[in-house]
Amino acid sequence: MIVQERFFTFTKDEIPFTTESGYIFDEITVAYETYGKLNKNGDNAILVLHALSGDHHAAGLYSPIDKKPGWWDPLIGPGKPLDSNKYYIICSNVLGGCRGTTGPSSINPKTGKPYAADFPVINIRDMVRLQKILLAYLGVKRLVLVIGGSMGGMQALEWAVTYPDFVDSAVVIAATERLSPLAIAYNYVAIKAITGDLNWNNGNYYNNKKSPDIGLSLARMVGTITYKSDMLFKKRFGRNRTNDGSMFQVESYLNYHGVSFLKRFDANSYLYLLQAMNLHDISTPYGSLNRAIERIRARLLLVGIETDLLYFPKDLKEFVQRVNSLGGNAKYSEISTLQGHDSFLIDFDKLGPIIKGFLEVDYVEYQKNVSTM
Repeated sequence: MIVQERFFTFTKDEIPFTTESGYIFDEITVAYETYGKLNKNGDNAILVLHALSGDHHAAGLYSPIDKKPGWWDPLIGPGKPLDSNKYYIICSNVLGGCRGTTGPSSINPKTGKPYAADFPVINIRDMVRLQKILLAYLGVKRLVLVIGGSMGGMQALEWAVTYPDFVDSAVVIAATERLSPLAIAYNYVAIKAITGDLNWNNGNYYNNKKSPDIGLSLARMVGTITYKSDMLFKKRFGRNRTNDGSMFQVESYLNYHGVSFLKRFDANSYLYLLQAMNLHDISTPYGSLNRAIERIRARLLLVGIETDLLYFPKDLKEFVQRVNSLGGNAKYSEISTLQGHDSFLIDFDKLGPIIKGFLEVDYVEYQKNVSTM
């Protein structure tokens, strides 16, 4: 499947957009991709939401010689669980990102220089509200499904709360309504790694010869540890050393991921997105978690990962129970795997059937309801 990267830009005069922190953007660009075709009613759309270090390239190839398909390519496309023959599928880079959507590394129209530390504080709801503007631009009238893992799962759940009349169903993978103190602690270490780098320069490093590579690399190593599991590390590395005996294999693995991350991510974006995750809580605008949950009309499926070190399955189960106790419609499914939190980016053979089964039932029920209206 050959796909095309697209961009949507609007000004504050065309569509005013204010963050919850009170910042008004003069101009915003959103990078996105689409797969399949939107029907005449504009109601066959699925929104795919990426995780912290992901982007809008969720499926397909950019050219016949492209060697790296999108991050969810096994799940998106003709005949796949997210079937582009049936659905119009959208994935956009989040606000604050560094792959085409306005973020800290973007040029601030007011100054002609990168926003850097002048970029406003953002949260998950800001990301969702920007996505809603993109969907209106694309002509989407209703979503059959919102789906994502980790930070993408947080967005999916927020969609169901913020726009209850727009979303039919939501699949929330390896995520909950807010981060646990342990997850915030991991993120804090990553944040301190970047801000403690001598080259960070309070975020103003874009015109310097040096950038906070050491800090960003360390932050990514911390993240990589939390995305895996103890059992996986034991099975894959044990206490084995590299061929030259200079380090443990697990140390070499972390070094590789830390260094390779520098080629594709911006340190300030990483900071802002970590902060957005830390701050997020679906209850904030409504005064209590129960009030937020009572807004949800979509069918929910929360998918836990048995070995997840960030979002423990018991927390997802408790949320499902609370939703149902308040009259909602939520289900829980769990993936058994050694892969840890990253399972939703690896165990496609396990995740695919879960998504397909939930989506097919939901879509059939939706069509029944439409036919009787």
